[in-house]
Amino acid sequence: MTADSAPIVVIGGGVIGSAIAYFLTLQQPGCEVVVVERDPTYARASSALSASSIRQQFSTDINIQISAYGIGFLRNAGQLLACNGDVPDIGLHEGGYLYLATSAGEATLRENHALQKRHGADVALLSPAQLHERFAWLALQDVALGSLGLSGEGWFDGYLLLTALRKKAQSQGVRYVVDEAVGLNMSGSNGVQHVNAVRLQSGTVLPCRYAVNAGGPWAAAIAGWAGIDLPVVGKRRTVFNLASPAVLPGCPLLIDTSGIWLRPEGQGFICGFAPAADNDADFAPLEPEYAEFEGRIWPTLAERIPGFEALRMRGAWAGYYEMNTFDHNAIVGLHPACDNLVFANGFSGHGLQQCPAVGRGLAELMLTGRYQSLDLSPVSIQRLVDQHPLLEKNVI
Repeated sequence: MTADSAPIVVIGGGVIGSAIAYFLTLQQPGCEVVVVERDPTYARASSALSASSIRQQFSTDINIQISAYGIGFLRNAGQLLACNGDVPDIGLHEGGYLYLATSAGEATLRENHALQKRHGADVALLSPAQLHERFAWLALQDVALGSLGLSGEGWFDGYLLLTALRKKAQSQGVRYVVDEAVGLNMSGSNGVQHVNAVRLQSGTVLPCRYAVNAGGPWAAAIAGWAGIDLPVVGKRRTVFNLASPAVLPGCPLLIDTSGIWLRPEGQGFICGFAPAADNDADFAPLEPEYAEFEGRIWPTLAERIPGFEALRMRGAWAGYYEMNTFDHNAIVGLHPACDNLVFANGFSGHGLQQCPAVGRGLAELMLTGRYQSLDLSPVSIQRLVDQHPLLEKNVI
């Protein structure tokens, strides 16, 4: 088998890996793609444990552009991912994001809003009086300004998106292998390495034209096989399932000034928070942080939403953010030290909403040598080499 005829091997069959595989075989029918996934139940996969939301309210051009494509894809997911008569319904609900800011954060919210509007995002700034008119159930004593996504933002079933992408990719010829990648066979010259094959735990060796690192929270180990330092770790994030007799008409995905987020889910709500830096260990056990509900979540939410005084927790789960500790943004594309190891990592909680644009772009890069639709170079791994962080102000 020659290098040009070898398959593209994707390490990681979550939503990022499956989106890349889908777009590769969509853009070039017959393209041979093998996806290596060690756990087809996705029990610990971020794709299955995410709160599965999408927003346009970012503070960088590239993140807004990525989400603009993402919402269009999600709106048409049923048609795009229909397979053998099965039309998936990912349950997209464009309920919007509502960011609340105190006077200290007002200028940043206005600056972000101006950028979002330049990109055509349907976002409105609301005064406290306007917020009260729309959301009478909110307590606004410390709020100076709100930013509400009127369309193009909301939430969906991330696990259904993952399974739909996987099924569609398989129908287009992608082969999923239940195994674990354990190493890379490398060669190199003139200081540039080349991946010849991906080694699996079973002893199988998969020759490859490209190897794609879609390893989620465990991506740094894959990069390490090529001698590349990748600043990606698993950061535990707990999602609480809440019940309350309070009725919150038109409740969006609320980002409180405290950083706690809340959104409707079924007959109740789900919410989460970012731990303090000194209590945010890498790869902490995936046990929900139950104590945070009584000590932090409930008091804060009851102050913001008076009807939540009777709030109760029905359960909780925890998953990993694949956190890019360099600048909390996606890391995609080729590293200058290796000519065929493609990175799709470090999404820092944005993987589900960013998988359509990243999958499409990386497929273009591998099949044509450059990005054709949206230039993803602002989130290139090159910025890590150059030590030029892409600073995103709207990190949840």
